[in-house]
Amino acid sequence: MNQAGDDLRSRNHCSAERPRWPCGRSPYNGGVKTWDTIVIGGGIIGLSLSIALKKRGARVLLIERGEPGREASHAAGGMLVDWPLETPSVLQPLAAASARMYPEFAHELEVESGIKVDLRDFGTICIASDDENGHSPQTAGALDRSALADLEPALIAPKHSFYLKERSVDPRGLTAAALQTAKRRGVDFSSGDPVLAVNICDHQIIGATTARTSFLAPQVVNCAGAWSGQIAPRPFPTRPVKGQMLCLAMPSRGLIKHVIRSPKAYLIPRSDGRLLVGATVEEAGFDKRTDAATMQRFHRAAIQLVPQLEDARILGDWAGLRPGTPDALPILGATETPGYYVATGHFRDGILLAPITAEVMTAVLEGRESGYDLSSFSPVRF
Repeated sequence: MNQAGDDLRSRNHCSAERPRWPCGRSPYNGGVKTWDTIVIGGGIIGLSLSIALKKRGARVLLIERGEPGREASHAAGGMLVDWPLETPSVLQPLAAASARMYPEFAHELEVESGIKVDLRDFGTICIASDDENGHSPQTAGALDRSALADLEPALIAPKHSFYLKERSVDPRGLTAAALQTAKRRGVDFSSGDPVLAVNICDHQIIGATTARTSFLAPQVVNCAGAWSGQIAPRPFPTRPVKGQMLCLAMPSRGLIKHVIRSPKAYLIPRSDGRLLVGATVEEAGFDKRTDAATMQRFHRAAIQLVPQLEDARILGDWAGLRPGTPDALPILGATETPGYYVATGHFRDGILLAPITAEVMTAVLEGRESGYDLSSFSPVRF
């Protein structure tokens, strides 16, 4: 929606960065609709933050270049992994806190939206590679073949495996529930219109300009994921990291209960009988095409782990673009421009970190203490 109308058609910054509104007076007068905060990006990070801000009474506009919830969040596997071997130490406090928040977070979205989120609590079976020699992290429990057979009878017993108590969630149900919740709470949306620039007047944020119009707000949060670095005037070193995924229909809905992670692929069961097999980590730019060889490799790996999957019907495949950063850490916090904030670069942890990102960024925008040390994630480090 273009509620700002034709009066805000300015697309360029006067003097390279300044919009056409007179800078000697406030642009927030004159009857034009304004918001307290503009959130750029309609993935799970942007949706969760918009809901959190709306709960605090803010007027929020979310701008999404395409359709909300249809990019990286839509393509994700949904494993809520927060164990130390895979999570950088500086990120561990946020990851652990977010994992603890998930049951309440998911329940709230389900209740408000009426959409099933499918948060599963069966845990994960990790199959160790030969190089690992069966050594599991301290937080994991080693499984002998008898114990493994009790947990997953259909799984071919490997030499070494261990159990992790972690959850998984269906990101598509999660984002659909978050989108519906945001709408019901009164978040405004502009979809199908990419943001070209955030607008600055006298070194202060005054809104954002899209391909079709401009919107007014004293605060803007860049949650645009892999596209975050394309928004002027402040580039961020985010890049797309491609991940391909195969989706099967299990022969029986309860064939596999646990997430299964192996060196060749991981298997993520859904409660409706779908099984995701993935995923790649590719530096391929903004290319979201899948390739047949990768899908065949995933299919073979799944059958080697669970032979009964030979009878599984292939439902489809897809690829998503995770937002990577040079140091593999998210970018969270205030920029050097007053009123401009960033919450992006979550890479493979966007689904996991959504609840805690919404909490800490709401605190940052309101000038409150977040309760966490965010210095390692500051935008100014770049």
